[in-house]
Amino acid sequence: MMHRYQRHLCLPEIGPEGQQRLLQSRILVIGAGGLGSAAAYYLAAAGVGTLGIADFDIVSTSNLQRQILHTTDRVGQLKTDSAKVALRALNSEINIVTHVRELTKISMKKIFPEYDLIVDGSDNFPTRYQTNDTCLLLKKPFVYGSAIGFKGQVTFFQPGTGPCYRCLYPKSPADGETPNCSTAGVLGAVPGIIGLLQALEAIKWILQKGEPLIGRLLLFDALACQFQEIKIQKDSQCIC
Repeated sequence: MMHRYQRHLCLPEIGPEGQQRLLQSRILVIGAGGLGSAAAYYLAAAGVGTLGIADFDIVSTSNLQRQILHTTDRVGQLKTDSAKVALRALNSEINIVTHVRELTKISMKKIFPEYDLIVDGSDNFPTRYQTNDTCLLLKKPFVYGSAIGFKGQVTFFQPGTGPCYRCLYPKSPADGETPNCSTAGVLGAVPGIIGLLQALEAIKWILQKGEPLIGRLLLFDALACQFQEIKIQKDSQCIC
């Protein structure tokens, strides 16, 4: 088995001990879409021992431009089933757990305790806010990412340390107030880049190496091929 991770083992920051931490880790990826596809693929490749995928949507042809877990012959299948096929083909030695249900306040409280860390690849505000609130309640760290058009953003929220999602975005926008990928479009590679950064942040946290993006929002502009970092302050008036 360890031959698979040989390039990790020769890194002094990882080595056998770090790889064992990855193999013993449990990470939940919310959404098997553009962000979740990239994040889950690299988490599986890295050897995350138990990888959860939560989604209740089905694969459509329009997904394939960016959602690399899915293929043409799996159009019409549940995204969780399609994701499981792809991830098992990549790494059959890890445990893939699927959650085919809409994530609500109740279901999150049941599912999240099973995992060490949450990767939020959702594409809607209600899920993002509920993920934040549940992670705060359960003291679960989570990696947030989003992408639209040619731009994306990513950060790391650690309950008890630094700000939360509501400190960044205190109020959920009204329906139709902000564009989404369905109406505004997205360059397929952009959620791929953001998803990879989410996977990287999750791996760093498992290994306890490097500096997580706590209190820092990393912005990516694909047209300029530039990254910009913005400090996020903890809001003393935050409802959380």
